[in-house]
Amino acid sequence: MIEDKNQQRTPLNSLGEFGLIDHLTSQFKVSHKSTIKSIGDDAAVLEFKDKQVVVSTDFLVEGVHFDLSYVPLKHLGYKAVVVNLSDVYAMNAQATQITVSIAVSNRFSLEALEALYEGIQTAAKIYNVDVVGGDTTTSTSGLLISVTAIGEIEKDNVVYRSGANSNDLLVVTGDLGGAYMGLQVLEREKQVFLVNPNSQPDMEPYTYIIERQLKPEARKDIIKLFKDLKVKPTSMIDISDGLSSEVMHLCKQSNVGCDLYENKLPLDPQVISTCEEFNIDSTTVALNGGEDYELLFTIAQEDFPKIKANPNFTVIGHMTNANSGMYLVTRAETKIPIKAQGWNPLND
Repeated sequence: MIEDKNQQRTPLNSLGEFGLIDHLTSQFKVSHKSTIKSIGDDAAVLEFKDKQVVVSTDFLVEGVHFDLSYVPLKHLGYKAVVVNLSDVYAMNAQATQITVSIAVSNRFSLEALEALYEGIQTAAKIYNVDVVGGDTTTSTSGLLISVTAIGEIEKDNVVYRSGANSNDLLVVTGDLGGAYMGLQVLEREKQVFLVNPNSQPDMEPYTYIIERQLKPEARKDIIKLFKDLKVKPTSMIDISDGLSSEVMHLCKQSNVGCDLYENKLPLDPQVISTCEEFNIDSTTVALNGGEDYELLFTIAQEDFPKIKANPNFTVIGHMTNANSGMYLVTRAETKIPIKAQGWNPLND
């Protein structure tokens, strides 16, 4: 666990549960009119008037979703918020509130949790969400974080996974594979460190992909952009488990097929060079890597002129009839069935 050994170390049991919550959340401010009552009562009170409410929850478990030997606690707090907000934006909604619950073992000090909550507070401020509640409890197996994100949206603007039509264009924001390759670099350097604790890794060539892994960003900007461009996607999902898996979700929920083009996949040069270094196929990484938290969506063909010149978007394929199947069209123009090989949370 990354923690300064010379730093003061206050045991958590010196505060008690309510004292700990008060201490960690005392700096959180409320900015949304929909937040009637925040932290400090039995439950938060929210009022959304005539809008629909979007709710999403995620769990992050030490040893499964993160490794504290190279993940700073501040970054972890930030990421725990961002991955949940991404699900709200994937519904075309605006995130407004979050709750944060943690289970923590006695190997963590108050100062460690302060770092975690500093990251949570930073994300809440940047993404303009109110922290309105949560819980703390004891864990016998390290650190567990559960964040629930709440958002609001006009009834007619909600976008589901199930609205894609045959001939819709398949579009992705940003670039793919960076978070996965950042993880490969971090894991490699961890193994080097275990063999030689005095080694000093040069991370300069990998700054972008390491940031994609340790400090991802949710695409709140895209939701505003849709509004400005007067574009409403027909279906949408965020890329948390890998592109191939998310494409299959859209196809199955919408009852359509898909042709996804290998030569259209957006890859950052740092991803390409790191794939070459690790001798990993960049297409495989783009399809199966996960944790990019970009948005994958479909639009009607008539909306293409609205997005075609925008650097945020890449058209990577189109939807077909359900009986046509789901295929990757390779650079050699052969068709390979798409299979989900990304992250499966139920695998060992």
